[in-house]
Amino acid sequence: MAEAGSFADKVKQQADIVRVVGEYVRLKKTGKDFSGLCPFHQEKTPSFTVSPIKQIFYCFGCGKGGDVYNFVMDMEKCEFPEAVKVVAEKCGIAIPRQKERSPEERKENQQRSVLVEMHREAQTFFVKQLEGTPEGKAARAYLEDRGLDKEAIARFGIGYAPSGGDSLLRHLKPKYSEKLLVDSGLVSRDQSAGRLFDRFRRRITFPISNESGKIVAFGARALGDDMPKYMNSPETPIYSKSNVLYHMDRAKDALRRQDFAILVEGYMDAIAVARAGISNVVATCGTSLAEPQIKLLGRFTRRVIVNYDPDTAGQAATERSLSLLLEHDFEVRVLALPPVGDKKADPDLFIREKGVEEYTKLLKKAPPYVAYLIERAKKLGVETAESKVKAVNFLLPYVQKIPNGIMRSEWATRIAQQLRIDEPLLRSALSKAAKERRGEITTRPELIGRAAKPVERRLIRMLAEAQGFRQELAKHLQDAHLYHGLETEKIFAALVIASLSGQPLQATEVGAVLEERDRRLFFEILFEEANEPTWEEAMSCIEALQHRQAEKELADVQRSIEANPAAPELRGLLEKKQELMRRLAAAR
Repeated sequence: MAEAGSFADKVKQQADIVRVVGEYVRLKKTGKDFSGLCPFHQEKTPSFTVSPIKQIFYCFGCGKGGDVYNFVMDMEKCEFPEAVKVVAEKCGIAIPRQKERSPEERKENQQRSVLVEMHREAQTFFVKQLEGTPEGKAARAYLEDRGLDKEAIARFGIGYAPSGGDSLLRHLKPKYSEKLLVDSGLVSRDQSAGRLFDRFRRRITFPISNESGKIVAFGARALGDDMPKYMNSPETPIYSKSNVLYHMDRAKDALRRQDFAILVEGYMDAIAVARAGISNVVATCGTSLAEPQIKLLGRFTRRVIVNYDPDTAGQAATERSLSLLLEHDFEVRVLALPPVGDKKADPDLFIREKGVEEYTKLLKKAPPYVAYLIERAKKLGVETAESKVKAVNFLLPYVQKIPNGIMRSEWATRIAQQLRIDEPLLRSALSKAAKERRGEITTRPELIGRAAKPVERRLIRMLAEAQGFRQELAKHLQDAHLYHGLETEKIFAALVIASLSGQPLQATEVGAVLEERDRRLFFEILFEEANEPTWEEAMSCIEALQHRQAEKELADVQRSIEANPAAPELRGLLEKKQELMRRLAAAR
């Protein structure tokens, strides 16, 4: 990368890789080299080595290696030119002045510098209004009611825009032209009268900083009933809402350190989570997550827990965000907070009412996005074939956006299990939709609905007709809960109850307690051609169900392991996994 004789080459020659890496990793001298715990993967025994003689690093655990620039690019998630600049600054090497810019470029840079300065002044103004005016006193009372004390208000730079309409304008006007005032987004112009006025009036203000910590915009919450309740700065030469995440300037170190981000909707949610001691939180400030924001996030981590508000808008925003995050190959989990009393709980309300420990506990148990979306799909109903088609079509766009083929295959298995759909049929329908680039499956509902496996059909027939042993068979099925979760669960439940009663079984009576779809399937099975049932065959069918149950348990345990539980829970899950694998191996 660094051409001979270039500035990058000179920096590389002068840089001490041990010194640079040592700012990120605790290194210990081991012979002529240095070693430490690898910053790129989790390990307990050091396998990361830095050679001061060769000026390279290498991890024998994960295989990462290279020169000082490769290391900085990976750690800072930046491109090569930025890495050169970072290394030069760390080593005290003067960076040469860039070539002369055009007059237009110089003018644009100067304007951006002035706009940043204006926002710094506006921030000072808003803070003073909150601290020292009667209106500000009312705003402070509101903030205190929301659980924000003096320290929190100062920490997050919260201020107040007075109701007068031109207070900030009068404060800034002596120093800046009308054009700059309007370009800043802090001041608006009345289109009919042409007069200038403050954009933010009678609102609590939240400074929005870019990732380097410079204030580039404001978010503002109405103190009274003014609408909209929340208002942000407009797009300006220094602010584009799709490029900025609230709290990123404070969160980036924690994102690198913990290697996951909590994504929330608004300022108050981000502040509540950060105050709880969870620094790796960022907010989209009420806007949809955009691709530039995802790329910004990806510089620090590729693991995200989405914790949006539980209302309809929040659910829609969660689903839109999931689509984009999946396209960019992020590992995503979703935290849907339970209600607090009769109120739907956002992170701010939940932490205030239930406390940090309860929030942290739920955060650790946040399920993978697959589980979240399947639960959402289930709410569309999975009792009929038609509703199953709707549920699959809800999930299909997410499946199609997953770039990883193995993950798409895992999706198909989980959807089939959870929605009780025949897996080969579902895979065929999904494959056909993908080939034809359709956003929905067109499989006939009656085919989707027929998911009763041959083993289930045979056991149902035995329970209905095997007079010699159907009572004992029913007891086996009930004691081991073998029919729970099956597509045919309701048919089995009715037959087991009838069989255990000791009374002669009447097919019409069993059918009478079933819903239409189950009743049709039950009578269809009764009219199938079949051999005379035997106890040996019954036991073989039970073993098949036990095997299937163990496979499902194993998949559930594996998903729980992937959710990164605490150490004691993880140990139990790993033991359970080994036991299930032994049971499955023995049955083969």
